[in-house]
This record gives sequence, C-alpha cells and structure tokens, in this order.
Amino acid sequence: MTGQYVLDLQESDESRLALVGGKGAHLGSLSRIEGIRVPAGFCVTTDAYRRVVAQEPSTGALLDRLSLVSPDDQEAIRTLSAEIRRTIEEIAVPDDLAQEITLALGRSGEQVPHAVRSSATAEDLPTASFAGQQDTYLNVVGPGAVLRHVSRCWASLFTERAVTYRRRNGVDDRTVLMAVVVQQMVFPRASGILFTADPVTGDRTVSTVDAGFGLGEALVSGLVNPDVFKVRHGEVVARTISAKQREVRALPTGGTQDVAVDARRQEEPALTDAQAVRLAELGRRIEAHFGRPQDIEWCLADDGFHIVQSRPVTTLFPVPERSDEENHVYVSVGHQQMMTDAMKPLGLSMWQLTAMARMHAAGGRLFVDVTERLASPASRAALLELMGRGDPLVRDALETVLDREDFVPSLPDAPAGGPRAGGPPEPVATDPAVVTGLIERSQASIAALRREAGTRTGPELFDFLLEAFEEHKRVLTDPLNFKAIMAGMEATWWLNDKLEEWLGEKNAADTLTLSAPGNVTSEMGLALLDVADVIRPHAQVVEFLAGVQDDGFLDELAKLPGGTEARDALEAYLDRYGMRCVGEIDVTRPRWRERPSTLVPVILDNVRNFEPGAARRRFEQGQRQALRKEQEVLERLRALPDGERKAAETKGMIDRVRTFIGYREYPKYDIISRYFVYKQALMGEAERLVEAGALTDRDDVFYLTFEEFREAVRSKQVDDGLVRRRKDEFRAYQALTPPRVLTSDGEALSGAYRRDDVPAGALIGLPVSTGTVEGRARVILDMADADLEAGDILVTTFTDPSWSPLFVGIAGLVTEVGGQMTHGAVIAREYGLPAVVGVERATRRIRDGQRIRVHGTAGYVEILP
Repeated sequence: MTGQYVLDLQESDESRLALVGGKGAHLGSLSRIEGIRVPAGFCVTTDAYRRVVAQEPSTGALLDRLSLVSPDDQEAIRTLSAEIRRTIEEIAVPDDLAQEITLALGRSGEQVPHAVRSSATAEDLPTASFAGQQDTYLNVVGPGAVLRHVSRCWASLFTERAVTYRRRNGVDDRTVLMAVVVQQMVFPRASGILFTADPVTGDRTVSTVDAGFGLGEALVSGLVNPDVFKVRHGEVVARTISAKQREVRALPTGGTQDVAVDARRQEEPALTDAQAVRLAELGRRIEAHFGRPQDIEWCLADDGFHIVQSRPVTTLFPVPERSDEENHVYVSVGHQQMMTDAMKPLGLSMWQLTAMARMHAAGGRLFVDVTERLASPASRAALLELMGRGDPLVRDALETVLDREDFVPSLPDAPAGGPRAGGPPEPVATDPAVVTGLIERSQASIAALRREAGTRTGPELFDFLLEAFEEHKRVLTDPLNFKAIMAGMEATWWLNDKLEEWLGEKNAADTLTLSAPGNVTSEMGLALLDVADVIRPHAQVVEFLAGVQDDGFLDELAKLPGGTEARDALEAYLDRYGMRCVGEIDVTRPRWRERPSTLVPVILDNVRNFEPGAARRRFEQGQRQALRKEQEVLERLRALPDGERKAAETKGMIDRVRTFIGYREYPKYDIISRYFVYKQALMGEAERLVEAGALTDRDDVFYLTFEEFREAVRSKQVDDGLVRRRKDEFRAYQALTPPRVLTSDGEALSGAYRRDDVPAGALIGLPVSTGTVEGRARVILDMADADLEAGDILVTTFTDPSWSPLFVGIAGLVTEVGGQMTHGAVIAREYGLPAVVGVERATRRIRDGQRIRVHGTAGYVEILP
C-alpha cells in the first residue's frame, strides 16, 4: 500500500531513511526479521512534512533566526522553538494528504486504536539515538484525532530538548525532516525495555530486561521502578523484582491513564524467567540483523512479544575488532600518553604504524592487548607492578578482571619480556655523556628525515614514509634509549621506597628531582617566560597581543615598536617547540607552529604575573632546594645503623636520578618532532588533492587512514561518503569516555581506589608531587582559554607536554588522568608543584573559581567552604 505521501511499514527500511525517518526505517527492517512481530502500520513520509511546512513561509524565517542563536542561550531556544511548534500545529493538513492518511487507516478499520509516533531523519542513528526527543501518542482513535496528532508529531521536531540535543550533536535544525509512523495499538499485560548489552558495564554477553505492567509509559515516565532481569548465555543470572504500584492503561474512548496496581499484584514479577530468556533471544536476533547492540521497546500481549522500537545503543564504548573468539583484555594507550580524547583515523593509523607495540583501535582511541602477559604468573606480576606504579586505577581494573577466574586463561611462565619494575636499575653507567649521545643521534636522525622528506612527493613519499616509520621505531627501541629511560624511573622508585622505609618520608624523590638538568619539557615552560621578558617592556606589543584573533599576527608584530624583537623571540621558540600541541600524539591536531595564537594567552599571563628573569631564578631555586634536600637526607641516613652504607647507596641513586630523569621526556619530543615532519609532507599531498578537485578541504584527509590516503594520492580520488561517515563517527566518539581497561566482552572498567585514609568528602587521586597548597581552582579544558593568576590551581582532564608552559604560573595541579611517571607528574615534580592526578570526574566535581586544597603527598583534594 503506497501513496504519494504514505508508505506501508513493510516497504520501509534503512535505504528509505530520508523518506520515513529513523524509527520508520528500523520498524520496517524489524518487520522483515524472521520471528519478530511488529504491529502493522504505515509511515506518513517526510515529503508530507516538507509540503505542509512550505505552506507557511514564516517557518523558514523562524528557522533562520533559530540557527543564529547560541547553543548556550536556552531562553532564546525555548522561546523560538515554542513559536515554531505553534506555527506548525496551526497549519491545515491539505485535503488530498488527509484523504490519503484516512484511506490508510481504513485498511485496518478507522475506529481501530492506533499509536502515532514521530520518526525524524536524525533519529535512531548509529552515532546518536535522539531517544525521547520527539513525541509519541498512544491509543489515538478516529481519523480526525490521528490527523491532529500527526501535526503534533511534526511540531515536536522543535521541542526545546530536541533542538538542544541536535546542537550538541552538530546537527543543523534545517537539515532534519519529520516522518510519522501510525501503527495499530497493542494492549499489553507487560512491557518495557531490552538492552542487548549491559548498559552500565558495557558487557555484550549480558542482556538487561526492564519490565513493568501495562503500557511502557509507566517505565519511561518514571512512575514505577521496573523489574530487572540479567540474562547471560540463555540463563537469568540476576533479577530484581520491584513493587510496581502504578501502571498505564489505554482508555476505551482513546488516550491513556495511569492507575493503581492491585496490592496483591504489586510484587509479582512482570515476566517469568522463561519469558525474559525468550525476550533476550529475540534481542540477539535483532542485534545480529543491525550489527550492533540495541535498545529495544517491547510489549507482551496474549499472543506473545511484539517489538515496537529498536535503536542502536550509542553510549557503549566500542570493542576492538579481533580475529578469534577468545577472551581479550585491553589497556588504554591514551591514559598512558595523557591524551584520552578521540583521535581521527589518520592519527590513529599513524600511531599504529609507528608504535613499538601492536595497537588496537576502538571508539577513536588506542588499546594494547595484555591478555598474554596476564595469562602467565610471572609476566602478570611484573605487569601489575608496573601498572600499579604508574596508575593504580589501571592495576585495580586489571585485578577486577583477573578476579573472574574463568576470563583470562592460565598459561605456564614464558621468558620475561618488557621493562622490569623495581629491583636494581638496568646496567647503564651514571654518565651524562650517555644522555648527550642519545640526543645527538636523535637530532641527526630527525635532520636527515627532514631533508629526505622534502625531496619526495606522490606515491614515492608514502613509500619513503613507511621506511621512515621503521627508522622511527628503531630509534625508540634502541636498548640504550630504553635503559636510560628506565634508569631514571627506577632510581626514582628506589629513592621513594628506601627513604620511606629508612626515614619514614613519603615521596622524597619529588624534591630531589627539582630542576633536574636536560628536561626538554620543563625547559619549554621556562623558555616561554623568557619570551615574556622580551615582550614585557613594549606596551604596544602587549596591547596588540591582547587583541589577537587569528594566526597571522606574527608578521604584524614587526610594525610595532619592539615588535621585531618580540616576533624573533616567538619565532625562535616555535623553531624549537612549534611541533607541540595539546593532544600531540594525534598527528591531525594543529601544532603551535600552525596555530601560534594558542600560546598568546599563556604569554600574556607570564607578562602579567612574573618579573624579568623569572625562568633563571626559578630553575636555580629548584637546584638549591634539591641540593639542600640531598644534604639533609644523607645526614639523617648517616645517623642510622649501617648509615654510611645507606647514605652511599642513596647518594648514588640521587646522582643517577638527576642524570637520567630529565631524559624521560626526550623520547616523546623525538616522536613529536618526527610527527611534524610527517605532517608537513602529508599536508602537501592534501593540497595537491584539493588542486586536483579530489578534495574540497585539505583537512578531510584526517578522516582517512594512512593507507587510504596513499591510495587517494595514487588514484586522485576520495570517497566523499566515507569521509562524511567518519566525521559522524568521530563526533560520536568524542562524546564517549574511554575506560582504562576494556574486555572483548565490552566491559569497560576504570578502576577504583581502595583507600580509607582520606577525609569524608575529599576527592581521591594519586599523589605524584609532594606538598600541600590552597588556592582558586581554574577548570581549564583548552590551553587557549588560559587566564591564570598567581596562586591558581589548574584543574583539567589531562596534561600532555604541551600544557607545561602553564605550569610555571600555577600553584598546584589536579587532573582526571595520570600516573607517577606521566608527563604532567614529572614536570609538576620538577617545578615543585603539589599535584594529585587520576581524580575521577575532577573537572565536573570541582567548579571553576572554587577554593580547594591539594594534598600532593597524601593524594586527595578538599573542596573548601
């Protein structure tokens, strides 16, 4: 049954989404799955909506006004969306359209009750469900009532919540159209929601059934708590039966009413275990058809289960693809690299091609499979020890998985591999020449890379880069490079462990590493203080920088008194550090050299908050503090039994940590320096694709993998549809919070602190830099938004090396992600900043401007009155 504006549900599927909307497309597909019962009905297509809205020209003007409203101006959104709804509801349905809908109703009987349901084109999508954003009307009886409710569904495209949701998901209101699904009513004795994956843990092997009496509106509106059944492998593994005091029933004359449930029935289960298992089996069939976990609305009537909706679950973190059916455990790379944001496909593939370990991509993030290392007792102990020293939450999450004895197979011990945690440091001499030699070799290798990359274009460039990636890995896996990194880390651990054992002092190495030589990341922050010193005397330059809006300001600087010196200082800084940026492991992120305006707020903060010569004074002050601490520790040790031996061992470790701990930051600098060379070469190819007409925007190559980019350069063709899909996926991935640990069943684990040594109400984290400080919390999510005063405490999600220039102007640090040896922790210690990292949801639990106290020694944060 097809008309100009009406399409039978049986004729609808995903290929007709633009015509029938997301709900209509899914219901049409559901009706074709063997064994799945969907109430009969039809769709009033988007063509009908388009025609009706076109009858009233004022709707276009209202939509134009709405498009100009800021996403944060809720009052304007509320007012305009209400006006658009009223306008649409008042438009008369044309006679021929009304007749077509009435004829469709007549096929089932005009007085048969129907459900009238919104079905927007931006609804029930794989990347955004838009669940509950538009309206549904139940038990609508008669053609006149159905037509009125069709108009209400059209208008509900502009509920305040729908408009706000679209803004958050980057969907333009003017691109969304509304279809309406009209289905015969089912009058169920029970109804509810089925999730084919556990919506809390993410476990794909567990189906969760929420069930209540009567129509599902009682659950959706929160009138009752549902019965909850957990089904795994054909068996109910957990159930919670609630007292269901209300239910929603259909009225004989149309509409619905919530009524009291007879006291004798209230604690009866809405489903039997057998029914819950049967429903879960139907859910698995639907999930298999759509290829991803589903959120399914169901009804149980006398003749069995009816499915009235199915949409993808968009809040689950995706699972890495695997080539077998074995269990796997993955650890987040982003939590180790201090970059938990989603990465674009080119960034992901470049990191995979240059990493020392095999990486698995999921949800725009990278993970390492640690299953094999967890399987044998010796390597398991070493891995847990290493992870625990870095980030206790990762260790706790891994131990949670291991507690399920059947998940990780047990294998015999294999020869130990990878870094040793604890124990004596690797046998490398405590000699500054080791570090000097490594840096000189790195710089020579990068200079050669830059020369060679500049001589190649087209497919030849990609062949060369694949060779360069091997050199990249060779430099990083150089045994001496690895030994130098571990020497500094293990000496730090040794000092903290031994001095706590011998002297009862926690985290003594924090002071002993102040102003350690050769730390390229801490030097980067101090060097920006020197740039501020050049700028500070020139009032016109400072005023000009305060008004900078774009990245072309460097050339303009030279026209001002003192501007040439200021520009030269900035250019010199960018020559050394311009390859850095926030989220720098993603090659697609704009570098400081590409977007120098990012640094301007930090420079202005430095001009305002510091006196000339602050960088040198700060470094020298740190050196003096470290030396005093060394003398104090050695003196106290000598007073102990066997003190001379303890002091001698400690002196050797202090020399060792100060020789090598600064080098801990250099390999990352090497990687990012190479990345900038790769990026400059690749963006030249992107420009040529634009010139050839294969691309509209050169940055679209960021949504291709390296191999896809290579093929595009060879063929001079880019799949626009692929780029659009990848952009939609990336937007969806940005909204997800990556777990520290992920299993192949989809369970997302972020770990927990098992501590009872903190005050009630305090926010628990990991202590990484000793000391206590009080101050104003500045919650900053983007370095370009920095506006700091002396004594402020920086609160942010994560800090990779690019955040270090902010560290010189703050009094303390709190982050949501981090570990003992991650970049933020190392630099906080070098600058003497009390710091607590790994504070879950810190940027949401601490408000900007609140006064807080950071306990960097004990590892917690207090929010003060």
